[in-house]
Amino acid sequence: MGQSLSDERSAPPSHDELTKELADKFAQKCFTSLELYSFKDVFKSLADHEHQVRYLKEGTVARFLEIPDVLGVSAVLFQMLSYLGAFPFPEDAPAVLGLEQMVIAVAILTERYRMVLTGGVMGRRKLLFKSLAVYDRSLSEMHPRGRGGHASPASVQPSGFAIDDSGGNEDAGFDDDDDDELVRAAFDSLGYISALEHRSPPTLHGAMIPADNWRKLVMLLLLIAPLDAQDSLSTYSKRLSGDELENLKATADCVLQSFLDVERAPGVKLSRFTTVIPASMPFIFNGLTALFEHFLFSKNLDLHRHTGDKPQPASKPPEQTQPLLEDTGSIMNLSILSQISFFIPGSSLFRRLRLLYSGGEDGFSMGSFESKVFNWRAPTILLVSGTRLLDEPGHVHPGPASAFLATLPSQRFPPGNTSGDEGERVTFGVYLSQTWKHTHRECFGADDTLLFQLQPVHDVFRASTVNKDYASFTKPSASVPMGGISFGCPPPQPTQAYRRSSILSLGPVSLVLEDSFEFGCFTHNYTSQGGAFQTSVTRKYDFQDRFEISSIEVWGCGGDEEAEHQAERWAWEAREAEARRKINLGTGDIEADRALLEMAGLVGANRSGGSMA
Repeated sequence: MGQSLSDERSAPPSHDELTKELADKFAQKCFTSLELYSFKDVFKSLADHEHQVRYLKEGTVARFLEIPDVLGVSAVLFQMLSYLGAFPFPEDAPAVLGLEQMVIAVAILTERYRMVLTGGVMGRRKLLFKSLAVYDRSLSEMHPRGRGGHASPASVQPSGFAIDDSGGNEDAGFDDDDDDELVRAAFDSLGYISALEHRSPPTLHGAMIPADNWRKLVMLLLLIAPLDAQDSLSTYSKRLSGDELENLKATADCVLQSFLDVERAPGVKLSRFTTVIPASMPFIFNGLTALFEHFLFSKNLDLHRHTGDKPQPASKPPEQTQPLLEDTGSIMNLSILSQISFFIPGSSLFRRLRLLYSGGEDGFSMGSFESKVFNWRAPTILLVSGTRLLDEPGHVHPGPASAFLATLPSQRFPPGNTSGDEGERVTFGVYLSQTWKHTHRECFGADDTLLFQLQPVHDVFRASTVNKDYASFTKPSASVPMGGISFGCPPPQPTQAYRRSSILSLGPVSLVLEDSFEFGCFTHNYTSQGGAFQTSVTRKYDFQDRFEISSIEVWGCGGDEEAEHQAERWAWEAREAEARRKINLGTGDIEADRALLEMAGLVGANRSGGSMA
């Protein structure tokens, strides 16, 4: 009898038993009773039957989530689900997506797993990488999982995804044991931590996400970035045709350039994945939360129905009347806005941006910039776009371009991307939480200032503590002949006329816009290890992009309160300007009085007369 009890105690639970126990934990602690009821109802309405097993197919999931066919991402998304559904046994992937497997997958994708597991974002990030990766050197296509691209109980084998261990190890330093952070936390929560000793999980060596698969997923992530839990993805259909679709593709390509050179590398390695995302796009997967929370809202559930009433479909949630982007700009569009939301929380961007200044509409001048931007008492985003200038021996530029290039230090670096062609479009930006002001002896800005590049490569340069030369706004004057707007550069120092310098002072990682807004220069001196802004985590070399500005605009981050405050200040300035224009000094000669005021610099000469900056 004692021997029998000992045998029962030593017998480890099966994978199915542990999966069910973990799913029960997630169901009880990660979802409310109403959400779990809706989840079960949705699953029941979608599930297919085979061998007395209910499960979801790829096409079923894609139709329910309204995944657009034009993106071609359904198979990629289903591979992710099938892998996460096997958690905490990745060696069993792809899993048949029964209710328990879906509960686990949705809990991980919506980050609700944190109510049960202690693993952090790094563990989830690695888990998502493995859910998207393949282990075949050819990487020519995803491995089939049954007819029609879906996993069925008859076709799934517990051998996992095909593995090819040969090839170079570019993920040195990432131990497979360390990669199982969430798996270890799952077994610990179940009280079976000893079961880890008998596991043989797939190795990460040679694993990579195929470039085409990653591009498709990035396009989806850009599309769903502003999605709310009860928003229908079909409402974004306008973004999937014409110029909107081309913008989406172009933006996805810029993001993809952060991870790999598609002409040289077939896919994204773990080391690159876990380096780029936390530094340049920590919120890239946020849209998955709202997308998969759709499983928690049943259309058959109507909370307003009384007992005895006939079942009625649940009423659709009211549509958002305010557009995602209220104004239009020459640079900013919905795809660019989604790209920015990868590193600035979308709650501060979508339905909250207002166009304050546009060079094309308001004039390319620092005076126009000041009058439109300085009154905004909330964070701002500056975007500047242009075409790259070549600066090679023997290459002749027109007068203005040549004059600008002559103001740059003699030490020049090559362009920031592999092509570096003249005329290639480049786009840079800056996020400032502080209000704009004139620079005198020190710069302004805070340690949350962000300098970033959107095109042709996505990159983010975060503020450092080396110095605080974050932002500078200096109009040219007798003592400061070279004004302009700069980020990451030391503030212009007043000089005597005979000591005037004709060379700009560039910071190690900096963006400079000269005072006429005709030309700009971005510098990345990696050798110097950065200044006010940190160097790139991916482009570990010196580069410089010199460009002719075609568009510049500033967007205010805020709601109606900030906009109302700015409108009040504009109205006050207009009244003051009008009062000064009509002022009479009492001489009886209005024209003479006005000439005297102009000599004093109070009116005329392009002065508004009302600036309080």
